[in-house]
Amino acid sequence: MNCIYCHGQMKRSKAPFHVDRNGYHLVLDTVPAWVCHQCGEAYFEEREVDAIQSVIKGLDQQARQLVTDP
Repeated sequence: MNCIYCHGQMKRSKAPFHVDRNGYHLVLDTVPAWVCHQCGEAYFEEREVDAIQSVIKGLDQQARQLVTDP
């Protein structure tokens, strides 16, 4: 597999994921991913994307409760 940005070789490795969202910051340090050894761009497979989305959904619910609780 080649990187869509620089066309470098992608290798299975780990990469960080971070998002600033709805009043919180999520940082996952070592998510399995395909990482370009030339430019460092990371691509996550469907399994990892689904897991990340599940974590975000749970955090969104918890964050809403914190803001709306009396």
